[in-house]
Amino acid sequence: MNFAFPTPESTMEFGRELGRSLRAGDLVLLAGPLGAGKTTLTRGIADGLGVGGRVSSPTFVLARVHPAGESGVAMVHVDAYRLGGDLSQLDDLDLDTELERSALVVEWGEGAAERLSDDYLVVRMDRREDDVREVTLEPHGTWASRTPGSTFAG
Repeated sequence: MNFAFPTPESTMEFGRELGRSLRAGDLVLLAGPLGAGKTTLTRGIADGLGVGGRVSSPTFVLARVHPAGESGVAMVHVDAYRLGGDLSQLDDLDLDTELERSALVVEWGEGAAERLSDDYLVVRMDRREDDVREVTLEPHGTWASRTPGSTFAG
């Protein structure tokens, strides 16, 4: 499924819709170059989940836990960028335990984080020269039947 979002707000709204559909145990991998809108999308996901705490790129701490709000689902936001391809350090974060009780959103984790679950959603993002964000959803496992593509509007 492919989408185009002309503004950061439309990217956030897409994230809100996605966040409202998440539950504990969900794994979402965000892929794309710097500036593609991964953190903006994550802010929307957090808003849709209703989690607490300010969402910013966790590049220097690797992971931030955002406590559950009204939805009852916490969010763990992981940024594997600074690992520079050495994604074995993700094991030290004990993410499989966090995944049992939280929705897990991982930036730059493709190639390692998907081993946490057979059920995950890759959100592939790119930013065109006109600043439009192009988003492609790649569902795996049960996500193939769960992804409500018609719900997301750009």
